[in-house]
Amino acid sequence: MALLSFLTQLRSASSRPALAWALYDSANSAFSVTVATTFFPIFFKEYWSTANDGAESTFWLGLTISIASLVIACSAPLLGIIADRRGRRKHFLMWFMLMGASATAALFFVQQGHWAIAALCYALGQTGFLGGNVFYDALLPEVSNDDTVHVISGVGYAAGYIGGGILFVVNVLMTLQPERFGLLSAADAVRFSFLTVAAWWVIFALPILFFVKETRPAVIPHFSAVRTTMMIQLRESIILIRRNRALLLFLLAYWVYIDGVDTIITMSVDYLSGIGTPTGELITAILLVQFVAFPFALVFGHIGQKVGAKRAILVAILIYFLVTLFATQLDRVPFIIGGVSIPKIYVFACAIALVQGGIQSLSRSLFASMIDRDRSAQLFGFFNVVGKTATIVGPLLLGVVTRTTGSHRLGILSVAILFVIGGILLTRVGQAELQRPEA
Repeated sequence: MALLSFLTQLRSASSRPALAWALYDSANSAFSVTVATTFFPIFFKEYWSTANDGAESTFWLGLTISIASLVIACSAPLLGIIADRRGRRKHFLMWFMLMGASATAALFFVQQGHWAIAALCYALGQTGFLGGNVFYDALLPEVSNDDTVHVISGVGYAAGYIGGGILFVVNVLMTLQPERFGLLSAADAVRFSFLTVAAWWVIFALPILFFVKETRPAVIPHFSAVRTTMMIQLRESIILIRRNRALLLFLLAYWVYIDGVDTIITMSVDYLSGIGTPTGELITAILLVQFVAFPFALVFGHIGQKVGAKRAILVAILIYFLVTLFATQLDRVPFIIGGVSIPKIYVFACAIALVQGGIQSLSRSLFASMIDRDRSAQLFGFFNVVGKTATIVGPLLLGVVTRTTGSHRLGILSVAILFVIGGILLTRVGQAELQRPEA
């Protein structure tokens, strides 16, 4: 019966608008896995930033991510107001997508040793990625209802893992056998991969443009009128959030625990590289995350629909806490299971894959189920501000601790406390309070 229920919910998420919406996750996940998670951190340290030592390179990488997050944190709520009032969520999504794809393609032209230019392009790429997600998330209520929101959100993350994973496999093969792709070296293959990510991003963004119908206001005000009332509406949204205890507590909890999640996503390769993990094992571990996470993102959507998103998120937080502690114990001594030698990094990767898509998709869908859809872009602006201001703290915290102590293990250990605090805050949100407020 559970399997039948699962398949029924998946069928409900297979409408053309829902699938078109989910495909954008494939588009921007190529940037997330190939550029942000893998090639840029490695290439930044070994190609562009060779003049800096490992700890110094980690510091500049964390600072770059934090700056991009700060830009979105400052602009997202105001841009969300404009998008809601004028019905332009898809318009803003496409502009941020083009910014991110163009900056990613520009990395191809950055020469060795020019770490500052590489960091600037990466910051612009991250800004496009993060900014686009504000308006992508805001379109979730347009393609779902209360009965399908968690499943459709999970389908989006699953599409991201499988789509981003396919391109990542191609890019890895390019680096391992560059001559078969007409390239001179692995470095050339990495640089060319930035071009493939940019193209992939643009191509898979097109379905959402053509097949997702955005609800437009009955009367579309002139931009000058929106600008005049922008601060008033921003104040009203802040008051709305402050008065809704469940919404406020959830956002506080999300602010803390998603900080840990995003820090592990963006900085784990740098950490694993810093403790001496071979590049081949790193790439294999990332591939494991992509393809193991694909089915579990779907499973978590089903679990959230059946037992409640809050309970499922708490399970994911606990697993993340344990995985972070385990990360401090990674070494070159493998596990021996059934006589087979398994590097600990693969266990680490699979454990993350169990919950990474689930905690992200259920957080998004839980928030979507709690808000008025007429203000979705505006309130998702706050949702993403909460997440991205957290990302300002996390990578910077890891970078500062690593630089101060000279220990990558102490740096990653500092992330564990975020899951403890986030989980405690989330438990204080009553299950009965997790419902859409009256319009």
